[in-house]
Amino acid sequence: MKISNIEIFKVPPRWQFVKITTDDGLTGWGEPVVEGRADSVAAAIKEMEYCLIGKNPGNIEDLFQVMYRGGFYRGGPILSSAISGIEQALWDIKGKSLNVPVYEMLGGSCKNKMRVYCWIGGDRPDEVVDQARQKMEQGYSAIKMNGTAEMDWIDSHKKIEALVERVDSLRSEFGYDLDIAVDFHGRIHKPMASVALKELDKYNLMFIEEPVLIENLEVFKDLKKYTTTPLATGERNFTRWGFKEIISSGAVDIIQPDLSHAGGILETRKIASMAETFDIGVAPHCPLGPIALASCLQLDFCTPNAFIQEQSLGIHYNEGSDVLDYLSDKSVFEYKNGFVGLLKKPGLGIDIDEEKVREMAKIGHDWTNPIWRTENGTIAEW
Repeated sequence: MKISNIEIFKVPPRWQFVKITTDDGLTGWGEPVVEGRADSVAAAIKEMEYCLIGKNPGNIEDLFQVMYRGGFYRGGPILSSAISGIEQALWDIKGKSLNVPVYEMLGGSCKNKMRVYCWIGGDRPDEVVDQARQKMEQGYSAIKMNGTAEMDWIDSHKKIEALVERVDSLRSEFGYDLDIAVDFHGRIHKPMASVALKELDKYNLMFIEEPVLIENLEVFKDLKKYTTTPLATGERNFTRWGFKEIISSGAVDIIQPDLSHAGGILETRKIASMAETFDIGVAPHCPLGPIALASCLQLDFCTPNAFIQEQSLGIHYNEGSDVLDYLSDKSVFEYKNGFVGLLKKPGLGIDIDEEKVREMAKIGHDWTNPIWRTENGTIAEW
């Protein structure tokens, strides 16, 4: 069995899929994309074709090493995301060829279901409560919300008070029947982060995500003085080498590798194992499409310290297209009481509606993230 063809599909709302076909007709799907840089990732995949076409797709470790180490320059979001999507597709092929799910080839399942959470939006307390109630009625028991909009290095305490009011409204309405995570998206800086975390500590959140940018890893350790809430980060880190210092620093409690950015399924399994030796939890980042989510779940099912999974069904980014739209069997991601059951089909465990993919690829997308500025015109983190 040899790799014979590689196709790339840029599809709405902001995703990109890769299909790898073998000479005996097997196909595998992956999701290689950097949000806002899809074309750059597609170009990187094209540049890697020379080391893939004609090769045995089952030699996943070797092909990863060639893609990663074969170039003098390595790592970073573009190259790592290109490798990630290819690697996912290779596992999909391998599982289909052996008629087993991917997790069976990585040690087998260690759980029979995986907890999931969803996003809520809304800037006012009443909106947050209404949206959280809708999610609970849909069967979720955990949600995540953005902490703030753009913030300056030192900003008004009104923004902190607004955040506290939203969190308080959720805790007052739902008590501990609903787990709450707050994502700061790296939007605030150390002086305001310490204030925000201190104010939020009494609400016993599930975790606080990216209170500052990961480039400021030393700040994470300092912020622990202001909160007992677990701190999470990792969506903007790539491969084991990008996680090595985070894991060994003692600065974070939860890592959030993205399987479409960090190097794929096996690479993230290695990252999770590194984290396990430091007693760190894993909550894979996944605001993307169905292939990325299926890849995450294959990892989750065989990873003891993976405790909850992000997923993007109904997220605000998915205007016009959503996770289930590209699946032939939409029941595969059926959530019950906040959990999704084992994916039991071979490979990644999903059936892609290729006709739908090809149709939507004709539309494509040009998604880029917004550019934010503070009141005085300075560029702010989005």
